[in-house]
Amino acid sequence: MTTDGRRIARRPADLPPIGPAVLTMGVFDGVHRGHRALLDATRASATALGVSSVALVFEPPPDEVLRPGTRVPRLLPPTTVVHRIEADAGLDHALLLTFDDALRQLTAEEFLAALAPAITLRAIVMSPESAFGKGRGGTVARMREIGAAEDFEVIAVEPVLHAGEPISSRRIREAIEGGDLATARALGCAARLEGTAEPRGSHIGLAFTYLPAMPPPGRYTAMLAADGHAGGSATVSLGLPADVRLDDASSARVHDGQHLALDLEGTVPSVDRAGTR
Repeated sequence: MTTDGRRIARRPADLPPIGPAVLTMGVFDGVHRGHRALLDATRASATALGVSSVALVFEPPPDEVLRPGTRVPRLLPPTTVVHRIEADAGLDHALLLTFDDALRQLTAEEFLAALAPAITLRAIVMSPESAFGKGRGGTVARMREIGAAEDFEVIAVEPVLHAGEPISSRRIREAIEGGDLATARALGCAARLEGTAEPRGSHIGLAFTYLPAMPPPGRYTAMLAADGHAGGSATVSLGLPADVRLDDASSARVHDGQHLALDLEGTVPSVDRAGTR
């Protein structure tokens, strides 16, 4: 399976050959400030050891497999997550790995063994409360036991706090869905919508390949990019479910089939009949 030209590994055995590496893993939705702490530690450790830095990005999110019928609204599509991990956080490899029933049944020990021969683990970077593998057996403490026997280091990175609470993708989703775009930005992931331009009457709308986290319906200002090129400011109307339409002026600047990215900045102030705010 490919996503934006990238292959999604169906199982660990399908990962490309990398060799000695420092590894971190997760969904990394939003690549927010909390994620960046993990990614920065991964890159720094790999540089110090002279090996590759790797992030395994689970797709779909484990919650959708562990709780059938659940759909998790995304801060970013998976391809943008991968791009930001490599281009912005500076890791050597961000690899999409299918999270399915087969993967969830692997114990932490079986999962680590399955990474070979593609990845030879030199260190693993985790948050103190994180765990992986069947029954969440892959805790920091257990990884340290295995690392002592198999000669890899375990690096625990404390959560990044904002207003006294850990930054998380769920917290950012709740801020966006509640219309608090400023808090989402402060936590490290501005509200962003990505999709393919498609005609909707006289306007251009967005067709999504993922379920985006959406702010409340209304008119918003945004910074527009089309096919990766900055397109200036735009005004967009958001409806439900996941209905996005550019206004007349913004629609005139884009074409059907283009990949559009909208970084939402805030709501358009309402104007009363007298023309005052």
